[in-house]
Amino acid sequence: MAAVTEYLKSLVAPLLALAAVTYGTGKLLLEVSHVEPSLSRDVAADRTGLWNGLTDLGSSLSDTPYIVALTLIAAIVFRLAYGRWRESVFLALAVWAQSLIFLATTNLVGRHRPPVEHLDPAPPTSSFPSGHVSAAVAFYCGVALVLTTHHHRSRLLTAAIWAVGLGAPLAVAFARIYRGMHFVTDVLWGILLGGVCLAVVARAVLFGPSRRRPSVPRSATAR
Repeated sequence: MAAVTEYLKSLVAPLLALAAVTYGTGKLLLEVSHVEPSLSRDVAADRTGLWNGLTDLGSSLSDTPYIVALTLIAAIVFRLAYGRWRESVFLALAVWAQSLIFLATTNLVGRHRPPVEHLDPAPPTSSFPSGHVSAAVAFYCGVALVLTTHHHRSRLLTAAIWAVGLGAPLAVAFARIYRGMHFVTDVLWGILLGGVCLAVVARAVLFGPSRRRPSVPRSATAR
């Protein structure tokens, strides 16, 4: 019972608070954001065939089928590599948490997508927040965190892992703006949403109290 209460405090409560803040921020943006449509038009006016192709690839890094498949593969690899479920559960929960908050808030906010040509089919969700970006942060940075936690002795390897872990979400964020699918604030909040979910789940699961075994009194070992 104590363990359940601990997880409620360290995992569920912060995520519920994040969902509430996400909803409130989205509603606020509907009232105060008047500059972003012109920025979206400026970006769309400078599109080229080359960047259309590159951003198509960048956006696909976080398409839902890919993220689901990659999360499953990574969870299996972590279980086999480390001989336990902690890393696998951490990654799956981080991706799942951002997805739940995104789905719970996006239609309630109901923000329209930028008033430019959309280079991708528009999903039924609204523009805020960017689910592509939040999923990219949760997955790619989550994988980077697991890998560098276990393989941290080489600074060069750590830098290379985080270059990919951070670079992929940034590529997705740029692609979603370029392709007319999101405003800048949508992707910025997507980065925040994915990052906070990652931090909350890492604290509760990857680096949580259960990781440390309780110390045994010397008097007990002496018997």
